[in-house]
Amino acid sequence: MLLHNRAVFALGLRMCSARVRRGPLMDTRRPNSDMSEFREIFSKAKHIAIITGAGVSAESGVPTFRGDNEKWRKWQSQDLATPEAFSRTPSRVWEFYHYRREMALNKKPNAAHLAIAECEARLRKQGRTVVVITQCIDDLHRKAGSKHVLKIHGSLMETRCVSCGHVTVNKRSPICAALKDKGAPGPDVADAQIPVDKLPRCGESDCHGLLRPNVVFFGETLDSHILTKVEKEMETCDLCLVVGTSSIVYPAAMFGPQIASRGVPVAEFNKNTTPKTEYFTHHFQGPCGTTLPLALARHESEVI
Repeated sequence: MLLHNRAVFALGLRMCSARVRRGPLMDTRRPNSDMSEFREIFSKAKHIAIITGAGVSAESGVPTFRGDNEKWRKWQSQDLATPEAFSRTPSRVWEFYHYRREMALNKKPNAAHLAIAECEARLRKQGRTVVVITQCIDDLHRKAGSKHVLKIHGSLMETRCVSCGHVTVNKRSPICAALKDKGAPGPDVADAQIPVDKLPRCGESDCHGLLRPNVVFFGETLDSHILTKVEKEMETCDLCLVVGTSSIVYPAAMFGPQIASRGVPVAEFNKNTTPKTEYFTHHFQGPCGTTLPLALARHESEVI
């Protein structure tokens, strides 16, 4: 299993598993929920890595791929988020992502996003660092004010040309005229069947290729440059928080346990325990917007 996990990380392949993957515990003690103990560790940390997942954005009203939101119209969301689906039915996939883009554009950061951003800004003045390693593609961390963000699954607010590869920030609403008022998720809504030449197109001179969302589809490899930066942060951090993630999407599910294997304190913040909870030193159960602001607030030892 460990060899499999290392291979997945090396490939940077985005994959989802519903199976509980277990390995040797880092410690025989159960993760504790002692906030005062965590706060003491936090007060001494110089390089903090915060790994965030869809649960953080869910508290802002952004649907996840789980539970009630597994389907868009009559299709499984994960079946639409693949390169094969985009190749076969680009109009349907663009409707799906247009729906997600428009929703994300209208959502606001919640207390967890704001606590992370405030913590980063405050600790920067003290010569300490905070990096956000996020699986979220909604750009809410940036909207909250976070500066050091590694987006391992890409961004809904960026497009990439399938012809020339050009990537650009794109927050237009709608992203093209043909998608205006399209993308409704109801099970009885028919596909718009938009002609390919009316879908978002590249603005580079002499290109005009088809654009796709600059996100990592299931089955695609993660950006190697981003992964290199993630590995560096994992090797140098002296405290890690795993926030709002189910810990079943690889390779991100491995990040926390890999950091814990170095003996670094890792605290999980989630509404429920996860397949990786047993690897961590701390677990704080409840909404991230409630638990995280308490954890990241200014410590009495901080000098501003």
